[in-house]
Amino acid sequence: MVQFKTTNSKRYSPYKNFRFLVYFNEDSTLPVAGVSKISALKRTTEVVEHRAGGDSNTVYKSPGQTKFEPITLERGVTQDEEFKKWANKVWSRNSENGQLVSLKDFRKNIRIVLQNEAGQAVLGYNISRCWVSEYQALPELDASANSIAIQMLVIQHEGWEQDEDIKEQDEPSFE
Repeated sequence: MVQFKTTNSKRYSPYKNFRFLVYFNEDSTLPVAGVSKISALKRTTEVVEHRAGGDSNTVYKSPGQTKFEPITLERGVTQDEEFKKWANKVWSRNSENGQLVSLKDFRKNIRIVLQNEAGQAVLGYNISRCWVSEYQALPELDASANSIAIQMLVIQHEGWEQDEDIKEQDEPSFE
């Protein structure tokens, strides 16, 4: 049997994907309100193929550039303006100068924290130098639909890494 180094040696179930928090700054203690869906954290490294001059039958492969996929955040429409405020730092209309970008602070480092069923942080990722490339303030509205109005941000970024400060904790027990 394979042995895993773990604090909770009796846990065999993977973590669920419905308990998570999003912070718009790595050091923030207040999560962004109401985020209900986050797209996958995904990176792809291109393959560089080459051949040696004396060996025309073999194609060698090496890693090339790594690209990080944009991240999409979704939440129900509320009066909270955090999505709009951040999106407006990339695009804001000014009558004198036209479109403006808030160069000083349009980028943020964000943090995503996965929780176990008891609400304990079990895994976290820090995403670097994020900025909003797409903002959906309201979805298509349909009076005959039975659904929630969803706001959406598409975030471009320059990479992510696991937050090593988040460690597995002893799981609570009711005895």
